[in-house]
Amino acid sequence: MTLAMKKMIVLFLIGLFTLQSCSVSSEITYHKDSSSTFVTDIDTREFMSEMQAMTPDSLKQKEFGEIDKLPTVWTSLYDLEKREGKIKTQHPDTVRIMKKIFMKSKQDDRKLVGLSFKMDHFTADDHQVLKNYNKREKLPLDQNIYNAWDGKTLTIDTENFNLRNIEETLRSKSSKEGTEKIEGMMMMFFKEIGTTLKFDHKIRTITGKHDWLKQTDEYSVKIDYDLKTLYDKEAKLKNADKKIVITTE
Repeated sequence: MTLAMKKMIVLFLIGLFTLQSCSVSSEITYHKDSSSTFVTDIDTREFMSEMQAMTPDSLKQKEFGEIDKLPTVWTSLYDLEKREGKIKTQHPDTVRIMKKIFMKSKQDDRKLVGLSFKMDHFTADDHQVLKNYNKREKLPLDQNIYNAWDGKTLTIDTENFNLRNIEETLRSKSSKEGTEKIEGMMMMFFKEIGTTLKFDHKIRTITGKHDWLKQTDEYSVKIDYDLKTLYDKEAKLKNADKKIVITTE
């Protein structure tokens, strides 16, 4: 992983942990060709202004000097590593995945005001390769990207209604003391988390129910995580089917 990308991932995580000064929106779009696209956008304008105001001038270059190296247009992980001459593997499957994962930043007067992360038109095979790739790189991905989609029907495993990938990413970048506090930190800092699932075609039927999943329009449903319930082992949901099947026209 390149230095610029590491900076972006760290800032992504900082953004997630400061939702009072950042807005985060995620969406998974399910395409009729059986692929799906995952996009997360983070508005970091207010947060970065606060961080830079708190950072001594002597440390600003060290802390924020890599921001200029972040791409401002969609750029694949493969191209980011190639640009820095640090491609670690030429394995065909890994290279293929790296060419379909994109990142970009939004900058204003050389200040970072936004981050975006995209996985473009991933197939079921791509997701299997991604699982192995992510064991090493620890990207903060939405678990719902692994739900089964065949171009018409989405089968949602509600066991994926969790934040494990984000937790594991945080653990991989925290001290031992910090990893023991991850769960408490999640409860403290996350105010609201939701993921929109959007379809190219209209939704025909939804079978199964869960308290956190609601249909928002003819093409979309949204998962709103209840953090208190998620981390309370004794909490019970009114509706908590293990599988939810969404069929489109």
